[in-house]
Amino acid sequence: MAFIDEAKFFVKGGDGGNGCVSFRREKFVPKGGPDGGDGGKGGSVIIEASKKLSSLIDFRYRSHFLGERGVHGKGKNKHGRKGADHVVKVPVGSLIKDAETGEVIADLIEDEQKIIVAKGGKGGRGNTHFTSSTNRAPRIAGNGKPGEERWLRIELKILADVGLVGLPNAGKSTLLSKLSAAQPKIASYPFTTLEPHLGVMQLEHHPPHIIADIPGLIAGAHEGAGLGHKFLKHIERTKMLLHILDASKPIDEIMADQEVIAQELSKFNEILLSRRKVIVLNKVDLLEDVEQLERLTAIFANKEISVLAISALTGSGVGALKEYLAETLDGGFDG
Repeated sequence: MAFIDEAKFFVKGGDGGNGCVSFRREKFVPKGGPDGGDGGKGGSVIIEASKKLSSLIDFRYRSHFLGERGVHGKGKNKHGRKGADHVVKVPVGSLIKDAETGEVIADLIEDEQKIIVAKGGKGGRGNTHFTSSTNRAPRIAGNGKPGEERWLRIELKILADVGLVGLPNAGKSTLLSKLSAAQPKIASYPFTTLEPHLGVMQLEHHPPHIIADIPGLIAGAHEGAGLGHKFLKHIERTKMLLHILDASKPIDEIMADQEVIAQELSKFNEILLSRRKVIVLNKVDLLEDVEQLERLTAIFANKEISVLAISALTGSGVGALKEYLAETLDGGFDG
C-alpha cells in the first residue's frame, strides 16, 4: 500500500433547505392561516482522527467531501430534516491547514478528536414567520443559506515514541524488525526505505511503544536532497531519537556520519536538538578491531551522549536496547 502523507481537498457544508409557503386547508376553516415549515439545516463536514488509519491513501481517490443538503420545509408546519454530516476519517497526527492562507486549522493528535471544517447552511424560514398585523397571509418564505466551502491541505506527521535516523545502509530497517514485529524492506543498497515504517515494541511489564524508521538522510536533506526533506517532518513529534551509526566503518567516517545527521536535523528544525538522543553503534559483529568500539564509546561519553552497541543482524545487544528504551520512555522524561 502506498504511503501518502500530504493531500489537498475540497470541503463544502450542505446548503440549508428552503422554507415553505403553505396555508391551512381544512374543512370548516375557510381562512386558515399560514403553516409553512422551516427548511432543515445543511450537514457539516467534520474531520475526525482515527488511530486505525496510518496513511492518507483515501485522498488519492477522493478530493471532494460534501455535507448533505437540508430538506425543504413542508405544509402543516412540517420542518425539513437536517442534512447528514459528512465525517472524514484521518490518521492521528494529521495537521489541517487552509490551502490558500496556510493557516493551521487543527492539529489532530488524539484518537476521535474532531473539528468542523465546513458548517452547513441555515435552513430558510417558513411563511409562518412572516405574519404581521398588516400581512396575515404572507406568500413569502426564506431560502436556505449555502454551506461553507473551502480548499484544505492535510499533512500527516507520524506520532511515534522513538525515531530511527541515520545514513542509508546504517541498518535502521533491520533494527526496526528486531525491536518490533514490523517487516520493512531490507537490502544492502541505499534508500531501501522509501517511506516511513512503524513498529510497536512490546516488552513484558511495559506499555507498548511506537517506533518509526525514517528514510536515510544524506547531506543536504533539509533542502530536499535524497529522501530526507520529504520525511524529516515525521520525527518532529518523536520523544526520542536513535542515531544509528555503522560501527564497522573507520572512526573518522563514523564521526563524519554523525555530524551529517546532527546538522541535517538542526537545519530542518532546531527543536530537534532538544530531543533525547541516543547513539546506537550498529554492525559491531563486523568489527575486526575490538578496541575501536571502546574508543568510540569513550568519544561519545566525553560528549555526554548515551551510547549503546548492538548488532541488529545477529540480535546482539538488542535486548539491552529494548530495556533501555522502555525504562527511559516509561520514566516520562522531558523533551
